[in-house]
Amino acid sequence: MLGLVAMGGVLAWAPPAAAGAGDGVAPELRSFYAQEPSWNPCDGEGPGGLECAEITVPMDYSKPEAEKIRIAISRRKASDRDHRRGILLLNPGGPGGSGLGMPGFLGDQRVGEVYDLIGFDPRGVGRSTNLNCSAPDAEEYELPSRPTDAQLHNFTEAARTQEEGCDRTAGSLRPHITTANTARDMDVIRGALGEDKTNYLGYSYGTYLGAVYGSLFPDRLDRSVLDSSVHPDRIWRDDWKAVGPATTENVDRFAEWAADHDDKLGLGKDAKAVRGLIEDLAQRLHEQPFGGLTRTDFDLFVGDLARWQGEWDLFADTLTKLRDGAPEEGSDDEPDADAQDAAEAVDQVAAASRDRLMNGTYNAILCEADWPTDLDVYYDDMRNYRENHPYGWGVAVVAPNPCTFRSYTPPEKPVTLERAGYPTGVVIQGEYDPQTPYEGGPAMAKRLHDNLIIVKDDGNHGYYGGPDYDCVTEQIDDYLIDGILPGSATTCPGVPRADLDADTADEDEPLAEQTRTLLDEREEDFPVD
Repeated sequence: MLGLVAMGGVLAWAPPAAAGAGDGVAPELRSFYAQEPSWNPCDGEGPGGLECAEITVPMDYSKPEAEKIRIAISRRKASDRDHRRGILLLNPGGPGGSGLGMPGFLGDQRVGEVYDLIGFDPRGVGRSTNLNCSAPDAEEYELPSRPTDAQLHNFTEAARTQEEGCDRTAGSLRPHITTANTARDMDVIRGALGEDKTNYLGYSYGTYLGAVYGSLFPDRLDRSVLDSSVHPDRIWRDDWKAVGPATTENVDRFAEWAADHDDKLGLGKDAKAVRGLIEDLAQRLHEQPFGGLTRTDFDLFVGDLARWQGEWDLFADTLTKLRDGAPEEGSDDEPDADAQDAAEAVDQVAAASRDRLMNGTYNAILCEADWPTDLDVYYDDMRNYRENHPYGWGVAVVAPNPCTFRSYTPPEKPVTLERAGYPTGVVIQGEYDPQTPYEGGPAMAKRLHDNLIIVKDDGNHGYYGGPDYDCVTEQIDDYLIDGILPGSATTCPGVPRADLDADTADEDEPLAEQTRTLLDEREEDFPVD
């Protein structure tokens, strides 16, 4: 029965005992599972050929007779209907990422032949019932990557103001924006589609969502793939804290590579010298910004480009042009054209990095777990990170969060993850992914007794279906289509490091144009959050 059971005096949800739209479902939920979606062509959701529909779910599963919300879903039917093996439910991560377009992006993969690919906008997101939070003006507070002690308070006030704004405008929905409720919505989707079981593919935060679904509904889940996994024991602040050291590790990798190619790049004879150059440029931009470029922009750029070893030549070229063309401290000279070009490239990467932060649903999910309320805990971490891990999002990953000032009590604790009753799945993890650092993959595989694919020497995030990861895609296709598991711990190669001896057709193209092309290709290749 999907109903309320007592656990230590707390009401919790038990999964249905049998599959189907009505069998084994609590009477008060049968109408949700028995819905018949009305499909129509999607409008503007990724590649064409998708159908979209809406279903309704309880806002609060403990009171299913009360308020309801809408969940937008999409579908791309299996192209080989004779060999169809069910549905593959998809989530791109976030939290708060829209998944309606995902069936279109994966439709040309082999899984699109045998699965109906099902996307959805999670509750609070996109075309589903939105969680809309009023937020402070981003320019109201100065939030640098390396704040002084006096500026630490700016992060506190920004977080406090954001929480107050969300509390004003989020209505009664926000406490019910949780991973567990999204997983419950997924099971209603399964029932509404008339399926006994679902298969699942989730990226980034979607790995945790999939693990929660399997923990709540083990007899409803068949094959599952968790790509770029969060750490099951770091929900949620410790997950953020791991980003800074992982980003620094990528900067160190780049510095070692650049030093190994000093004869061609001239950035430093050893890794320490290359890191020194990066720090010199950061200090110059702090003391004398130009073209609107600040040290915080530069730190964002360094953290982002350091992860993409296939683009390290572009990274190196940008550093060279900034070093050689930026005005010296105290000089009235204008930067030369090459430095201006490099500054524009840095600005584009920094802007794209900022765009990945944040929305009301994102923070609502983070707030399902408790955060420290002692500001000194955050300030101590921020002082550490500004010195040792300033790149990428810098101190923002350890700064006070709206959840520090959470204005409500979540209705339930996060779900305890376990795998009991559904088949062995597969976890995929990049060795140098800074968004979901490597340790999360082995930890999730151990927790769920899943098999693990490790993508060696690679800082990407989201692998299956990507244009450069045939090894991963082939093994996951074997598993999802034919049920053939990869080895318990298998490796695949990552993207090769930049080849400085290769002929480059665009070597004379301005850095800003190369960078714009790179960012556009990342977005088009696969929309993983």
